[in-house]
Amino acid sequence: MTGGGRARAAMTAEEVTAFIAREFPQVSGGMGAPIVEAADARHTRVRLVVDGRHLRPGGTVSGPVQFYLVDLAAFIAVLVAVGPVGLAVTTSANINFLKKPAPTDLIAETRILKRGKRLVVIDCLVTSDGDTDPVAHAVLTYSIPQVEKSAVS
Repeated sequence: MTGGGRARAAMTAEEVTAFIAREFPQVSGGMGAPIVEAADARHTRVRLVVDGRHLRPGGTVSGPVQFYLVDLAAFIAVLVAVGPVGLAVTTSANINFLKKPAPTDLIAETRILKRGKRLVVIDCLVTSDGDTDPVAHAVLTYSIPQVEKSAVS
């Protein structure tokens, strides 16, 4: 929703966490499961606990890990705003890496810029825990699948 209206969240932080664990079990493997610290219809705060597997030579969090967090945080924002639509997909993503992140947890803060019937545009700012200067900024667009009436009945 855009403008000054108050949209209601379709899912809580706990519901989104359970949905991702159930529908996307691969997330808890590889890069690690996110921690949804805050969520409402327009904003989310998602933490990625960083450890040695996330670091590149030189002791900084790698670009692919930062992008993983950005894309996952945007997906979480969509779920919170729209509901459990596992088939929502990224249609566009632009990320700018702004500075070398410290080898500490990364925090992604999202804001929904536009919520339409079929597309959601999300702004995402990533910081290292304990630092207010952003390490990355991204804008992503997600496509929301059309729900067939027979599937809803």
